[in-house]
Amino acid sequence: MLAVNYSTIRENLKSYCDKVTDNNETVIVTRKDEKNVVIISLEEWNALQKAARNVEYLSKIDRSINDIKEGNVITKTMEELEAMENE
Repeated sequence: MLAVNYSTIRENLKSYCDKVTDNNETVIVTRKDEKNVVIISLEEWNALQKAARNVEYLSKIDRSINDIKEGNVITKTMEELEAMENE
């Protein structure tokens, strides 16, 4: 992980972008008043987004499992489901 001030990144943007994409580096751009930003590759961004979606999905599964354990379910036969479909 690299920390670089705004002026340095501005003067050497291509070089730092290459480090991010070619070497999987993460670059923290330090700015005034702690308004820092992070530069990561699109590949890393997509992986982070996927992980966040997976956490959300697994949380829904956990809630569903708890509902089943607590008996908060409705049981329908196949015939009942088919009848509902035709309504």
